[in-house]
Amino acid sequence: MTTRIAVIVFPGTNCELDTVTALENLGATADLVWHKDTSLGGYDAAVLPGGFAHGDYLRPGAIARFSPIMDAIRELAETGAPVVGICNGFQVLTEAHLLPGALQKNAGLRFICRSVDLTVARSGSVLTRGTTENQKLRIPINHFEGNYTCDSATLEKIERNGQVVLRYLSNPNGSLNDIAGICNKRGNVAGIMPHPERASDRALGSDDGNVLLASLIEASTS
Repeated sequence: MTTRIAVIVFPGTNCELDTVTALENLGATADLVWHKDTSLGGYDAAVLPGGFAHGDYLRPGAIARFSPIMDAIRELAETGAPVVGICNGFQVLTEAHLLPGALQKNAGLRFICRSVDLTVARSGSVLTRGTTENQKLRIPINHFEGNYTCDSATLEKIERNGQVVLRYLSNPNGSLNDIAGICNKRGNVAGIMPHPERASDRALGSDDGNVLLASLIEASTS
């Protein structure tokens, strides 16, 4: 049976079609779901893609966390189903307290758009189950507020629990402990700043993002 994945669209989202295409190229069925919808019935997983939800006028993701669809996102996550936030989607998940910490302005206050080298810090999460620990990936980033931060107690906790899924090899934005992505303790909710959907075709530079998206699809069916 084909995996059905909901790709959530907020006003200002701009990576939804890339995400749908990348997922469908890997064999999943991916549908756009408007942020005012209230149900995710029939979906095996959800992805919150990149962009500028509600224009990021307050803080990235701060307004989107109150969208009607977020109750359904929480319910889906509570069942153990995969929920993934990419870039702005990661910011939404932290604002909604589905993931710990927050994303702040990049060190140097510069927008960054380039490919970066990553290493897999945890291979068992919804996004990394198809990888091996310490595997190297090259995936683009595209953000101004991708600098992951949290208090010292939270940092100690997520490191102890193995909740860091990806780290930068050369930190581009000042993120604590080179963190590029994290998951919840259960491993089914994950947020990453790099864009795997933009690294899904070798002809465009890299297909390293496919291993992450394929992991999501696999997790959706298990």
